[in-house]
Amino acid sequence: MSEARIKTHAELLRSREPGHGMPGELFGRQDVFDTDVEVFFHRHWILVGVTADVPEPGDVSTVDIGRASIVIVRDDDEKIRTYRNVCRHRGARLKEAGKSTVGMLVCPYHQWTYDLDGSLRHAAHMGKDFDASCRSLLPVHTRIVGPHIFVCLAEHPPEDIATLDETMAPRLAPYDLLNTKIAFESEIVENGNWKLVIENNRECYHCAATHPELTASFLPEDFGFCPENLSDDSLRELETYQARNAACQASWERDGFVSATVEQLDEDAVTQFRTQQLVIAGSGESQTMSTKVACTKLLGDLRRRDLGDTHLWTHNSWTHVMSDHAVISYIIPLAPDKTLVRSKWLVHADAVEGVDYKVSELTEVWIATNAQDKHLVEITHEGTQDPAYRPGVFSPFTETYVEQFSRWYAARLNAHGI
Repeated sequence: MSEARIKTHAELLRSREPGHGMPGELFGRQDVFDTDVEVFFHRHWILVGVTADVPEPGDVSTVDIGRASIVIVRDDDEKIRTYRNVCRHRGARLKEAGKSTVGMLVCPYHQWTYDLDGSLRHAAHMGKDFDASCRSLLPVHTRIVGPHIFVCLAEHPPEDIATLDETMAPRLAPYDLLNTKIAFESEIVENGNWKLVIENNRECYHCAATHPELTASFLPEDFGFCPENLSDDSLRELETYQARNAACQASWERDGFVSATVEQLDEDAVTQFRTQQLVIAGSGESQTMSTKVACTKLLGDLRRRDLGDTHLWTHNSWTHVMSDHAVISYIIPLAPDKTLVRSKWLVHADAVEGVDYKVSELTEVWIATNAQDKHLVEITHEGTQDPAYRPGVFSPFTETYVEQFSRWYAARLNAHGI
């Protein structure tokens, strides 16, 4: 008996029934993973860090993305620059992944030396006819959006990053997130496919049962609810939520904060994002267990604490900005079944640990939530690789953004001829 023919990537995409999950092969196969990295992490805009990663001239942050690697540098003029992490001599890596501080970028192989603006300063034994001016480091397309460092490795990056920038600039401006520091950062590896990490982030169907710390401040109704067969108590809770949400939105708008939801998620979008200003439960101040601010020195020149959560997601990141701090997370795929999740907690640059904030209070919600999500992604990945797995149906009320992501994923691959 002959073995069944292995379906192509395109055939797997076409086999997905609308409103249902993806076939398991799209999460587990190496060839699919390699294509995903090439298309979604080398040809699209991705988040690779925050400006506070390189706070001073000479600070460097090196990020590996599949076979590619980039060096993020703050130069002597305080400008953030990004380069391919490849020496222009024989290709050696200039820096290992991680952070460091340098005067110049020196190749560890033959000591070719580059200024922070990327120009080749020194190359020994190359002769009088050697032209150093055409051996500068290769720049990477970069867009700074608030504190976010977005890059695109493609020769011609998608132009609709401008919409994200224009949308977020007035929303983030009051928080002055360029004037922040990293109070804490974490790095975890989830044993699951990157698409499952994003799918998990796109719905809160699971929140009430699995995220007790997050739901102390987070209202899952913001991401959908089933209106059918609601009890009288549930109806009253829903009405209370809707009234509070409307009042908060109106109050924020009166004070000059831009809070309306903006989505660029459909199949014709290249740079996918969504943003809104979410109501926080309880005291309404911050994503903490008390729902009050964790840092008493507010961001920027803010005086008002109850600004909710300015939320942003892209296809490899999610951001939460409150009056007192921001939490910014992004992912890098490592293997079909491994995804790196980096999270950074930002506070005002002048905030003092132990005086203005305690790290434990600042981080406890999202440290717990990230650990819980890691487990959920891992058990889902394992299940999708089981021979018994058949894609199930999405909730039309609480998993609409998962369905939207699935459609966008297929559309982007189709646009690249897959």
